[in-house]
Amino acid sequence: MNPIRVVESKVAPMDRADVDTDQIIPKQFLKRIERTGFGEFLFYDWREEDFYLLDRPEYAGAEILVAGRNFGCGSSREHAPWAIQDYGFNVVIAPSFADIFRTNCTKIGMLPIILPEDDVKALMAAALTEPGCTATVDLEECAVTLPDGRTVEFPIEDSIRDRLLNGWDDISLTLLKEERISQYESDRERDGPVTSVLL
Repeated sequence: MNPIRVVESKVAPMDRADVDTDQIIPKQFLKRIERTGFGEFLFYDWREEDFYLLDRPEYAGAEILVAGRNFGCGSSREHAPWAIQDYGFNVVIAPSFADIFRTNCTKIGMLPIILPEDDVKALMAAALTEPGCTATVDLEECAVTLPDGRTVEFPIEDSIRDRLLNGWDDISLTLLKEERISQYESDRERDGPVTSVLL
């Protein structure tokens, strides 16, 4: 997966709380076996609703999605972060996330940021009233610079920060221990299989 260090981008708003994974990517689109191709179905059932703004040209190319509290609740489907990333977002900012959704984001190289609700509301208001406004996310400094120029720090576990900064997925993390794994296997090498017969 690609490393994340600094993302400076337009901000796109999803001004809803408790957005669940079935709203992010409806169940009828879960037939693919690849991680790609889900972006075109992101928020499919909301496309005609007044609050849905992501298809407006002023938000085109946005890499930062700002949303309400408890984003990504519901089922644990991995397809939800896949769809968000495939649409073009690398960062999701909200006051809170469902735990499994947040974990799934970090495993594919997408950064979920928890900010205080007042700061999220300020960012949301800017995205709604000034379409095309930008924010800067600096993972090395663990800070977001809002459109009004204020900088707000965000919490993130060191292990997750390191994964995202280096672009390490689960396989990459395993390969970092390749020498120890090889040594373990060598120390326990046997001439043949050990079998037993049950009588």
